[in-house]
Amino acid sequence: MKKFFIKICKFLGYEILDQNNFSSPTLGKKLNEELSILNEKSIVLPLGEVKITKKVNSLLIVLRMNTDIEIWDQNRRRLFEYPKIEYTKRSLNSLIRSINFLKNKHPTVNVKTIIVDDNSSTENLNIIKKIIDGNNIEIINLDYSKYKKEISEQKNKETFANLASLLQSFEIGKDTGEDLIYFIEDDYLHFEPMLEEMVVSYERIASQINKDIFMCPSDYPYLYMNNEKTNVLIGNKRHWRTVDKTLCTFLTTKNLLDKYWDNFYKNCLDRHDPFEKYLNEIYSKEICISPLKSLSLHLTNINSSYGLSPLIDYKKLWEENEIND
Repeated sequence: MKKFFIKICKFLGYEILDQNNFSSPTLGKKLNEELSILNEKSIVLPLGEVKITKKVNSLLIVLRMNTDIEIWDQNRRRLFEYPKIEYTKRSLNSLIRSINFLKNKHPTVNVKTIIVDDNSSTENLNIIKKIIDGNNIEIINLDYSKYKKEISEQKNKETFANLASLLQSFEIGKDTGEDLIYFIEDDYLHFEPMLEEMVVSYERIASQINKDIFMCPSDYPYLYMNNEKTNVLIGNKRHWRTVDKTLCTFLTTKNLLDKYWDNFYKNCLDRHDPFEKYLNEIYSKEICISPLKSLSLHLTNINSSYGLSPLIDYKKLWEENEIND
């Protein structure tokens, strides 16, 4: 009778949780194992199941890379005070580890990565090519000339290049993206489960509220400077909070990129204050969330309100992603 009952429950789409032996007979798993099934259902104890309606089939990652600029628009040194190429190396290594973690757990998700390189030296570019060898990552050179008539004249070359690389990244997302698109900069260190948590949490939360959303992988300290109201949501293995500001590293969907293309485009035409002015305007209309605690660490100066996420072992994450040339 027990086996028959389990079969009936499975046929009807119900799950049985046996708290006595801490298992699910319908799933054939212990309750401390991964219970969710990508593109089908998200199960978090004790909240139960969310049917997945916002399914993820592909993820496009667009990485903006500059291996020379220490900190754009600031006369400061980054945490640990290494040359910029060292941050790019470790950032890229942590991203590759996260991509492989996602692929191993969810091989049906098609992941494509494109790097927009801002005129790296031959020496630095060879270092990067060595790191990405065998990982199906494409490098595209930033084309300054393409944007000279679009972007307003800037006070220095670095600001123009930053705007141009951002616009080229958004255009790649618009032209190439199909499903989820992750825009990212090369001064972030990522925890290995970062991408898997973002993809699976996207499915759960977007399905629950029946809306495409924006996701920021970093828990920025400047979000705690004001007493602003927020909502807390449950993701895959983390809490997430609603936010109304991000920097230029975030995940969204092709649908939202198309819907708010004017905002994405205008944000790249000049140096605004704040820099992400037109991106932040979108978050007054759409939901944007960031994780508690952080999935990625923005490696800026230790005193920067836009940088280091709280309650993270910075040195451990830094050392885990060291690459020996």
